[in-house]
Amino acid sequence: MSNLPGVQALQAVRARLTHENISDEEREILLTLLSIIDQQAAELDALKRISLNLTSTLDIKGVLVQVASEALGLVRHARDIHIYLYENGRLVFGAAMNQSGPQNEKWGPPRPNGLTNTVAHTKKLIQVEDMRADPLYKDTPPDWHGSIVGIPMLYGDVVVGVLNLSRSITGAFSESEIRLLRLLSELAAIAIINARLHASISTQAYTDTLTGLPNRRALDETLENEIQRARRYHHHFAVIMMDLDGFKAINDTYGHEIGDFILKKAFGFLNTQKRNTDFLARYGGDELTMILPETTLNAAVIAASKLQEKLRAFTVTLPDGSTPNLDISGGIAVYPFHGHEASELLRAADAALYRAKKSQRGTFVIARGPTGELPAMLG
Repeated sequence: MSNLPGVQALQAVRARLTHENISDEEREILLTLLSIIDQQAAELDALKRISLNLTSTLDIKGVLVQVASEALGLVRHARDIHIYLYENGRLVFGAAMNQSGPQNEKWGPPRPNGLTNTVAHTKKLIQVEDMRADPLYKDTPPDWHGSIVGIPMLYGDVVVGVLNLSRSITGAFSESEIRLLRLLSELAAIAIINARLHASISTQAYTDTLTGLPNRRALDETLENEIQRARRYHHHFAVIMMDLDGFKAINDTYGHEIGDFILKKAFGFLNTQKRNTDFLARYGGDELTMILPETTLNAAVIAASKLQEKLRAFTVTLPDGSTPNLDISGGIAVYPFHGHEASELLRAADAALYRAKKSQRGTFVIARGPTGELPAMLG
Protein backbone atom coordinates (compact mmCIF):
# COMPACT_ATOMS: atom_id res chain seq x y z
CA MET A 1 0.00 0.00 0.00
CA SER A 2 2.87 2.39 0.83
CA ASN A 3 4.31 1.94 -2.67
CA LEU A 4 1.33 3.62 -4.34
CA PRO A 5 2.31 6.97 -5.93
CA GLY A 6 -0.58 8.84 -4.25
CA VAL A 7 0.36 7.54 -0.83
CA GLN A 8 4.02 8.36 -1.42
CA ALA A 9 3.08 11.92 -2.44
CA LEU A 10 0.93 12.35 0.67
CA GLN A 11 3.77 11.09 2.87
CA ALA A 12 6.17 13.48 1.15
CA VAL A 13 3.85 16.44 1.80
CA ARG A 14 3.46 15.54 5.46
CA ALA A 15 7.23 15.10 5.80
CA ARG A 16 7.88 18.48 4.20
CA LEU A 17 5.50 20.14 6.67
CA THR A 18 7.70 18.96 9.57
CA HIS A 19 10.83 20.35 7.97
CA GLU A 20 12.42 23.19 9.91
CA ASN A 21 13.42 25.29 6.90
CA ILE A 22 9.96 25.90 5.41
CA SER A 23 8.48 29.29 4.63
CA ASP A 24 5.03 30.37 5.77
CA GLU A 25 3.95 30.65 2.15
CA GLU A 26 5.04 27.08 1.36
CA ARG A 27 3.40 25.81 4.57
CA GLU A 28 0.10 27.42 3.58
CA ILE A 29 0.30 25.87 0.11
CA LEU A 30 1.06 22.42 1.55
CA LEU A 31 -1.77 22.68 4.08
CA THR A 32 -4.18 23.59 1.28
CA LEU A 33 -2.93 20.63 -0.74
CA LEU A 34 -3.39 18.32 2.24
CA SER A 35 -6.93 19.59 2.73
CA ILE A 36 -7.75 18.87 -0.90
CA ILE A 37 -6.24 15.38 -0.70
CA ASP A 38 -8.12 14.60 2.53
CA GLN A 39 -11.38 15.82 1.01
CA GLN A 40 -10.88 13.71 -2.10
CA ALA A 41 -10.05 10.68 0.04
CA ALA A 42 -13.22 11.22 2.07
CA GLU A 43 -15.27 11.52 -1.12
CA LEU A 44 -13.76 8.30 -2.50
CA ASP A 45 -14.55 6.50 0.76
CA ALA A 46 -18.12 7.83 0.62
CA LEU A 47 -18.46 6.74 -3.01
CA LYS A 48 -17.20 3.25 -2.18
CA ARG A 49 -19.61 2.93 0.76
CA ILE A 50 -22.54 4.19 -1.31
CA SER A 51 -21.76 1.78 -4.14
CA LEU A 52 -21.64 -1.17 -1.75
CA ASN A 53 -24.84 -0.18 0.05
CA LEU A 54 -26.87 0.44 -3.11
CA THR A 55 -25.92 -2.94 -4.56
CA SER A 56 -26.78 -4.82 -1.37
CA THR A 57 -30.49 -5.11 -2.24
CA LEU A 58 -32.71 -5.45 -5.29
CA ASP A 59 -35.86 -4.43 -3.43
CA ILE A 60 -37.01 -1.01 -4.67
CA LYS A 61 -38.07 0.16 -1.19
CA GLY A 62 -34.77 -0.99 0.26
CA VAL A 63 -32.88 0.90 -2.45
CA LEU A 64 -34.78 4.11 -1.76
CA VAL A 65 -34.17 3.89 2.00
CA GLN A 66 -30.45 3.40 1.35
CA VAL A 67 -30.37 6.38 -1.02
CA ALA A 68 -32.18 8.61 1.47
CA SER A 69 -29.93 7.53 4.34
CA GLU A 70 -26.76 8.13 2.34
CA ALA A 71 -27.94 11.56 1.16
CA LEU A 72 -28.62 12.76 4.70
CA GLY A 73 -25.09 11.76 5.69
CA LEU A 74 -23.45 13.71 2.87
CA VAL A 75 -24.72 17.18 3.76
CA ARG A 76 -24.19 19.26 6.90
CA HIS A 77 -27.34 20.55 8.59
CA ALA A 78 -29.46 18.20 6.45
CA ARG A 79 -33.07 18.27 7.62
CA ASP A 80 -34.97 15.81 5.46
CA ILE A 81 -35.06 14.19 2.07
CA HIS A 82 -37.87 13.06 -0.17
CA ILE A 83 -37.62 11.01 -3.33
CA TYR A 84 -40.14 10.83 -6.14
CA LEU A 85 -39.99 8.19 -8.86
CA TYR A 86 -40.89 8.98 -12.46
CA GLU A 87 -43.24 6.27 -13.75
CA ASN A 88 -45.47 6.27 -16.82
CA GLY A 89 -45.05 10.00 -17.35
CA ARG A 90 -45.85 11.06 -13.78
CA LEU A 91 -44.07 11.54 -10.48
CA VAL A 92 -45.05 9.16 -7.67
CA PHE A 93 -43.89 9.19 -4.07
CA GLY A 94 -40.94 6.92 -3.36
CA ALA A 95 -39.52 7.58 0.10
CA ALA A 96 -39.00 10.24 2.75
CA MET A 97 -36.56 10.42 5.65
CA ASN A 98 -35.34 12.87 8.27
CA GLN A 99 -32.68 12.62 10.95
CA SER A 100 -35.04 10.50 13.07
CA GLY A 101 -35.36 7.86 10.34
CA PRO A 102 -37.77 6.90 7.53
CA GLN A 103 -41.14 8.66 7.50
CA ASN A 104 -44.01 6.23 7.15
CA GLU A 105 -46.51 8.84 6.01
CA LYS A 106 -46.47 9.42 2.26
CA TRP A 107 -45.87 12.92 0.95
CA GLY A 108 -48.52 14.40 -1.29
CA PRO A 109 -48.08 14.80 -5.05
CA PRO A 110 -45.49 17.41 -6.04
CA ARG A 111 -46.74 20.91 -6.83
CA PRO A 112 -47.22 21.46 -10.61
CA ASN A 113 -44.83 24.42 -10.69
CA GLY A 114 -42.69 23.41 -7.74
CA LEU A 115 -39.12 22.22 -7.43
CA THR A 116 -39.71 18.50 -8.06
CA ASN A 117 -41.66 18.94 -11.30
CA THR A 118 -39.23 21.59 -12.52
CA VAL A 119 -36.23 19.35 -11.92
CA ALA A 120 -37.96 16.41 -13.64
CA HIS A 121 -38.90 18.44 -16.72
CA THR A 122 -35.60 20.32 -17.10
CA LYS A 123 -33.42 17.34 -16.11
CA LYS A 124 -31.18 19.81 -14.28
CA LEU A 125 -30.02 20.21 -10.69
CA ILE A 126 -31.64 23.20 -9.00
CA GLN A 127 -30.43 24.85 -5.80
CA VAL A 128 -32.75 27.03 -3.75
CA GLU A 129 -30.65 28.94 -1.25
CA ASP A 130 -33.61 30.47 0.57
CA MET A 131 -37.06 28.90 0.18
CA ARG A 132 -38.82 31.95 1.63
CA ALA A 133 -37.41 34.15 -1.13
CA ASP A 134 -37.58 31.85 -4.17
CA PRO A 135 -40.47 31.90 -6.72
CA LEU A 136 -40.54 28.09 -6.71
CA TYR A 137 -41.81 28.30 -3.12
CA LYS A 138 -44.32 31.08 -3.54
CA ASP A 139 -47.46 30.65 -1.38
CA THR A 140 -46.03 27.68 0.52
CA PRO A 141 -46.52 27.12 4.29
CA PRO A 142 -44.40 29.30 6.65
CA ASP A 143 -42.58 26.26 8.06
CA TRP A 144 -41.07 25.64 4.63
CA HIS A 145 -37.81 27.47 5.22
CA GLY A 146 -34.07 27.00 4.83
CA SER A 147 -32.36 25.80 1.65
CA ILE A 148 -33.01 22.84 -0.61
CA VAL A 149 -31.50 21.14 -3.64
CA GLY A 150 -33.38 19.09 -6.23
CA ILE A 151 -31.39 16.58 -8.27
CA PRO A 152 -32.65 14.53 -11.24
CA MET A 153 -31.83 10.83 -11.04
CA LEU A 154 -30.88 10.14 -14.65
CA TYR A 155 -30.24 6.86 -16.43
CA GLY A 156 -28.60 8.18 -19.58
CA ASP A 157 -31.07 10.84 -20.66
CA VAL A 158 -34.06 9.19 -18.98
CA VAL A 159 -35.44 10.65 -15.75
CA VAL A 160 -35.80 7.86 -13.20
CA GLY A 161 -36.80 10.14 -10.35
CA VAL A 162 -36.02 13.28 -8.37
CA LEU A 163 -34.12 13.53 -5.09
CA ASN A 164 -34.81 16.61 -2.94
CA LEU A 165 -32.73 17.35 0.14
CA SER A 166 -33.49 20.29 2.44
CA ARG A 167 -31.42 21.97 5.14
CA SER A 168 -32.38 23.99 8.18
CA ILE A 169 -30.04 26.82 7.13
CA THR A 170 -30.03 29.13 4.13
CA GLY A 171 -27.19 29.56 1.64
CA ALA A 172 -25.53 27.61 -1.13
CA PHE A 173 -24.49 23.97 -0.82
CA SER A 174 -20.73 23.36 -1.00
CA GLU A 175 -19.11 22.11 -4.20
CA SER A 176 -18.17 18.90 -2.40
CA GLU A 177 -21.76 18.30 -1.25
CA ILE A 178 -23.15 18.92 -4.73
CA ARG A 179 -20.53 16.67 -6.30
CA LEU A 180 -21.34 13.81 -3.93
CA LEU A 181 -25.09 14.27 -4.32
CA ARG A 182 -24.72 14.13 -8.09
CA LEU A 183 -22.73 10.91 -7.82
CA LEU A 184 -25.30 9.49 -5.41
CA SER A 185 -28.17 10.34 -7.78
CA GLU A 186 -26.36 8.65 -10.70
CA LEU A 187 -25.74 5.49 -8.69
CA ALA A 188 -29.31 5.63 -7.34
CA ALA A 189 -30.73 5.73 -10.88
CA ILE A 190 -28.79 2.60 -11.80
CA ALA A 191 -29.86 0.84 -8.60
CA ILE A 192 -33.52 1.74 -9.19
CA ILE A 193 -33.40 0.49 -12.79
CA ASN A 194 -31.84 -2.78 -11.58
CA ALA A 195 -34.49 -3.16 -8.87
CA ARG A 196 -37.28 -2.54 -11.38
CA LEU A 197 -35.78 -5.07 -13.78
CA HIS A 198 -35.50 -7.63 -10.99
CA ALA A 199 -39.11 -7.04 -9.97
CA SER A 200 -40.26 -7.37 -13.58
CA ILE A 201 -38.39 -10.63 -14.09
CA SER A 202 -39.68 -11.99 -10.78
CA THR A 203 -43.24 -11.08 -11.74
CA GLN A 204 -42.89 -12.78 -15.11
CA ALA A 205 -41.51 -15.90 -13.45
CA TYR A 206 -44.61 -16.18 -11.27
CA THR A 207 -47.25 -15.03 -13.76
CA ASP A 208 -49.19 -16.95 -16.40
CA THR A 209 -48.53 -15.16 -19.68
CA LEU A 210 -52.03 -15.71 -21.12
CA THR A 211 -54.32 -14.85 -18.22
CA GLY A 212 -52.09 -12.70 -16.02
CA LEU A 213 -52.93 -14.93 -13.04
CA PRO A 214 -50.27 -16.46 -10.80
CA ASN A 215 -48.84 -19.59 -12.40
CA ARG A 216 -48.07 -23.09 -11.10
CA ARG A 217 -44.76 -21.98 -9.63
CA ALA A 218 -46.48 -19.23 -7.65
CA LEU A 219 -49.16 -21.68 -6.55
CA ASP A 220 -46.64 -24.21 -5.24
CA GLU A 221 -44.79 -21.58 -3.18
CA THR A 222 -47.98 -20.01 -1.83
CA LEU A 223 -49.38 -23.40 -0.87
CA GLU A 224 -46.18 -24.34 0.96
CA ASN A 225 -46.24 -21.03 2.84
CA GLU A 226 -49.88 -21.52 3.77
CA ILE A 227 -49.17 -25.01 5.11
CA GLN A 228 -46.35 -23.67 7.28
CA ARG A 229 -48.61 -20.89 8.57
CA ALA A 230 -51.46 -23.31 9.29
CA ARG A 231 -49.15 -25.59 11.20
CA ARG A 232 -47.76 -22.73 13.25
CA TYR A 233 -51.11 -21.23 14.19
CA HIS A 234 -53.26 -24.39 14.01
CA HIS A 235 -55.53 -22.99 11.28
CA HIS A 236 -57.60 -24.76 8.67
CA PHE A 237 -57.46 -23.70 5.06
CA ALA A 238 -59.08 -24.94 1.87
CA VAL A 239 -57.83 -25.79 -1.61
CA ILE A 240 -60.28 -25.81 -4.52
CA MET A 241 -59.44 -27.25 -7.92
CA MET A 242 -61.78 -25.90 -10.64
CA ASP A 243 -62.37 -26.63 -14.30
CA LEU A 244 -64.17 -24.40 -16.84
CA ASP A 245 -67.12 -26.43 -18.13
CA GLY A 246 -67.74 -26.45 -21.86
CA PHE A 247 -64.37 -25.02 -22.75
CA LYS A 248 -63.35 -27.94 -24.99
CA ALA A 249 -66.46 -27.44 -27.14
CA ILE A 250 -65.63 -23.73 -27.55
CA ASN A 251 -62.04 -24.58 -28.47
CA ASP A 252 -63.15 -27.22 -30.99
CA THR A 253 -65.77 -24.95 -32.58
CA TYR A 254 -64.00 -21.60 -32.71
CA GLY A 255 -60.30 -22.50 -32.46
CA HIS A 256 -57.57 -21.91 -29.92
CA GLU A 257 -57.42 -18.14 -30.43
CA ILE A 258 -61.05 -17.72 -29.33
CA GLY A 259 -60.49 -20.34 -26.63
CA ASP A 260 -57.60 -18.31 -25.23
CA PHE A 261 -59.80 -15.21 -25.36
CA ILE A 262 -62.50 -16.98 -23.31
CA LEU A 263 -59.96 -18.21 -20.77
CA LYS A 264 -58.50 -14.75 -20.35
CA LYS A 265 -61.91 -13.13 -19.90
CA ALA A 266 -63.42 -15.80 -17.63
CA PHE A 267 -60.34 -16.29 -15.45
CA GLY A 268 -59.78 -12.55 -15.20
CA PHE A 269 -63.39 -12.08 -14.10
CA LEU A 270 -63.15 -14.80 -11.45
CA ASN A 271 -60.00 -13.21 -10.08
CA THR A 272 -61.87 -9.95 -9.49
CA GLN A 273 -64.76 -11.72 -7.79
CA LYS A 274 -62.92 -13.84 -5.25
CA ARG A 275 -62.39 -12.72 -1.68
CA ASN A 276 -59.43 -10.41 -1.14
CA THR A 277 -57.76 -12.95 1.13
CA ASP A 278 -57.99 -15.79 -1.39
CA PHE A 279 -55.31 -16.76 -3.90
CA LEU A 280 -56.29 -17.83 -7.42
CA ALA A 281 -53.82 -19.39 -9.88
CA ARG A 282 -53.97 -21.03 -13.29
CA TYR A 283 -53.08 -24.66 -12.76
CA GLY A 284 -52.90 -25.49 -16.44
CA GLY A 285 -55.19 -25.58 -19.46
CA ASP A 286 -58.66 -24.56 -18.31
CA GLU A 287 -58.03 -25.52 -14.67
CA LEU A 288 -57.75 -23.12 -11.75
CA THR A 289 -56.63 -23.64 -8.17
CA MET A 290 -57.76 -21.41 -5.32
CA ILE A 291 -56.31 -21.29 -1.81
CA LEU A 292 -58.65 -19.99 0.90
CA PRO A 293 -56.66 -19.14 4.07
CA GLU A 294 -58.18 -19.77 7.52
CA THR A 295 -61.27 -21.32 5.94
CA THR A 296 -63.33 -24.26 7.17
CA LEU A 297 -65.06 -26.75 4.89
CA ASN A 298 -68.46 -25.05 5.20
CA ALA A 299 -66.99 -21.63 4.50
CA ALA A 300 -65.13 -23.03 1.47
CA VAL A 301 -68.35 -24.49 0.05
CA ILE A 302 -70.13 -21.15 0.48
CA ALA A 303 -67.26 -19.23 -1.15
CA ALA A 304 -67.14 -21.66 -4.08
CA SER A 305 -70.90 -21.45 -4.60
CA LYS A 306 -70.82 -17.64 -4.64
CA LEU A 307 -67.98 -17.65 -7.16
CA GLN A 308 -69.92 -20.07 -9.33
CA GLU A 309 -73.05 -17.89 -9.22
CA LYS A 310 -71.07 -14.89 -10.35
CA LEU A 311 -69.52 -16.78 -13.26
CA ARG A 312 -72.92 -18.04 -14.39
CA ALA A 313 -74.10 -14.41 -14.58
CA PHE A 314 -71.00 -13.35 -16.49
CA THR A 315 -71.42 -12.99 -20.26
CA VAL A 316 -68.94 -12.87 -23.11
CA THR A 317 -69.78 -12.65 -26.82
CA LEU A 318 -68.39 -15.15 -29.34
CA PRO A 319 -67.62 -14.30 -33.00
CA ASP A 320 -71.03 -15.55 -34.17
CA GLY A 321 -72.79 -13.29 -31.67
CA SER A 322 -73.70 -16.07 -29.27
CA THR A 323 -72.97 -16.00 -25.54
CA PRO A 324 -71.82 -19.30 -24.04
CA ASN A 325 -73.16 -20.40 -20.68
CA LEU A 326 -70.00 -20.57 -18.62
CA ASP A 327 -69.86 -22.75 -15.52
CA ILE A 328 -67.30 -24.44 -13.31
CA SER A 329 -66.91 -27.79 -11.63
CA GLY A 330 -64.70 -28.16 -8.60
CA GLY A 331 -63.14 -30.32 -5.93
CA ILE A 332 -62.60 -29.08 -2.36
CA ALA A 333 -59.91 -30.28 0.05
CA VAL A 334 -59.27 -28.89 3.53
CA TYR A 335 -56.07 -28.93 5.56
CA PRO A 336 -55.37 -31.03 7.58
CA PHE A 337 -58.32 -33.39 7.01
CA HIS A 338 -57.51 -34.24 3.39
CA GLY A 339 -53.74 -33.94 3.53
CA HIS A 340 -50.81 -32.58 5.47
CA GLU A 341 -48.58 -31.85 2.49
CA ALA A 342 -49.11 -29.71 -0.61
CA SER A 343 -49.05 -32.70 -2.96
CA GLU A 344 -51.63 -34.52 -0.84
CA LEU A 345 -54.04 -31.59 -0.81
CA LEU A 346 -53.74 -30.99 -4.56
CA ARG A 347 -54.18 -34.68 -5.28
CA ALA A 348 -57.26 -34.88 -3.05
CA ALA A 349 -58.85 -31.75 -4.57
CA ASP A 350 -58.02 -32.92 -8.11
CA ALA A 351 -59.56 -36.33 -7.51
CA ALA A 352 -62.72 -34.66 -6.19
CA LEU A 353 -62.79 -32.44 -9.29
CA TYR A 354 -62.52 -35.52 -11.50
CA ARG A 355 -65.50 -37.09 -9.76
CA ALA A 356 -67.51 -33.89 -10.19
CA LYS A 357 -66.77 -33.75 -13.94
CA LYS A 358 -67.50 -37.46 -14.35
CA SER A 359 -70.75 -37.59 -12.37
CA GLN A 360 -72.33 -34.16 -12.68
CA ARG A 361 -70.70 -31.09 -14.14
CA GLY A 362 -71.39 -27.75 -12.49
CA THR A 363 -71.02 -29.10 -8.97
CA PHE A 364 -68.38 -29.00 -6.24
CA VAL A 365 -67.37 -32.29 -4.62
CA ILE A 366 -65.63 -32.58 -1.27
CA ALA A 367 -62.46 -34.67 -1.22
CA ARG A 368 -62.60 -38.16 0.25
CA GLY A 369 -61.91 -38.40 3.95
CA PRO A 370 -59.40 -40.76 5.56
CA THR A 371 -61.93 -43.62 5.44
CA GLY A 372 -62.50 -43.15 1.73
CA GLU A 373 -66.21 -42.25 1.87
CA LEU A 374 -67.66 -40.02 -0.84
CA PRO A 375 -69.68 -37.13 0.63
CA ALA A 376 -72.78 -35.89 -1.15
CA MET A 377 -72.22 -33.52 -4.07
CA LEU A 378 -72.81 -29.86 -3.44
CA GLY A 379 -74.07 -27.81 -6.41
